[in-house]
Amino acid sequence: MKTALTALCLSLLCAAGAPALAKPAPLKVRASCAEQPRCFTTIGAALEAAEQDRSDRWVTIDVGAGAFREKPTIRRNRIRLIGRGIGRTRLHFDAVAEHAAHYDRGRWGTAGSATLTVAADQVLISGMTIENDFDYLANDALPEGDPRKISNSQAVAVTLDTTSDRVLFDRVALLGYQDTLFTRGKRAIIRNSLIAGNVDFIFGNGTLLIERSEVRTRRRGAATDGEAFASFVTAPSTPISQPIGIVIYRSRLTREAGVADGSVALGRPWHPTTVFPDGRYADPAAIGQAVFIDCHMDAHIHPDGWASMPGTARDGTKTAIFRPQDSRFAEVRSRGPGARRRDIGITWKGAPDIATVRRAMFVLDPD
Repeated sequence: MKTALTALCLSLLCAAGAPALAKPAPLKVRASCAEQPRCFTTIGAALEAAEQDRSDRWVTIDVGAGAFREKPTIRRNRIRLIGRGIGRTRLHFDAVAEHAAHYDRGRWGTAGSATLTVAADQVLISGMTIENDFDYLANDALPEGDPRKISNSQAVAVTLDTTSDRVLFDRVALLGYQDTLFTRGKRAIIRNSLIAGNVDFIFGNGTLLIERSEVRTRRRGAATDGEAFASFVTAPSTPISQPIGIVIYRSRLTREAGVADGSVALGRPWHPTTVFPDGRYADPAAIGQAVFIDCHMDAHIHPDGWASMPGTARDGTKTAIFRPQDSRFAEVRSRGPGARRRDIGITWKGAPDIATVRRAMFVLDPD
């Protein structure tokens, strides 16, 4: 019977003038499905159903209003994940790096903590809030040495995994504190959106364009009066062979109440601890690139602009210091009260202009 049906299907598809396959109806995610067809009560279940479609056509997942506490991964190429708006559709989870290694194939707690992981090509996500709601502030406020304090407090909202490419976020809110957005794949664009966090909250080695968005620094739970910097917007680890890292264009750098004037760095260079034939230490080839173009900066941005970052030395201690002067950092035509800058000796002149960045990116064309 199965063979006969297959032959019939092939003959119909090959017939002259045969119509194209009909576009499938969207999958639905609702707080309650009742008797609705193609409806699921979790985003994860809808994504699993989408994976059963082996064609190369786009699959739309229509996510209704509500709060969905789950930790899904997008693995199928050509997925649209469409919510009802950042104030109506919320995806959230509270994993933290200290306890999240079992979620990641490499047993890395930071990547494993992500509320949403994107591991696919050609993905469009819009109309929702994606949040890691681990109670970072309460943990940050605990004194050092308190046995209740979690030391690895990275809590990612979105990880763009190594197999991700051509990912577009439009009209979303990505909310967290430390390490909100982890870009470790290929190309991604975020536009008309909000990204909020405090420590290194946009970080990684991917090619990322953030445009026409709000980049909001959130307050710390711990007192930071004696520190040069309370927070850091970016922490790129761009390979030296990669021409474009993190680019923030025509966006507003804002702050939450409680973030002091001159307390936040635009970025610092992250050299991830990596295993090499001669040992385990900070990757010397991760010459991070972060570029701000035509951005408005509030007064919380530090006049030095950029900061140093410690990394793992060859003896295993965190004593290797990586300086912004040795990184690929730049800002072009900044304005606003946080745009006044002291010269700290950054000499890199290779910042790409926005036309070059756009040529390196992509245009999604959902059918």
